[in-house]
Amino acid sequence: MLETRAVVLEVDKLIAQVQANQGNGCSACNGKGCGSGKLTQLFCSKPRQFQVANRIGAQIGDEVIVSVPDGAVLRGVGIVYLLPLILMFAGASLLGSVAVQGAQRDGYAAAGALSGLVLGFLAARWLSLRQSRQQPFIARQYSE
Repeated sequence: MLETRAVVLEVDKLIAQVQANQGNGCSACNGKGCGSGKLTQLFCSKPRQFQVANRIGAQIGDEVIVSVPDGAVLRGVGIVYLLPLILMFAGASLLGSVAVQGAQRDGYAAAGALSGLVLGFLAARWLSLRQSRQQPFIARQYSE
């Protein structure tokens, strides 16, 4: 599981608004590691806030560990990026092959690509809403 420390800002029944702590990379972030911690500081100057499932009943001000199930990030990337891209190419190929005249092929392919892309985004939205068990959640209280 991917985990990070966060502070609870708001609580609304079973949902909590949390603010993730900055600089949660590996121990090499402050040394001579890959440098992703420095990139985070450069491009993500604002504190990040997220809504997560509050399974443990955390209260405002609590320091907690937020977890994301294994594979959820990769599945999310596949749904959000790959599904629309695949449907865009499929739509372009399908409608491009339907054109009777060669001069029409580009217009049909463009219309098919746009239709496939829109359909892909709608399908990605629908699938992401159905996968509630893949959402981040508060796993436990943070203790040093």
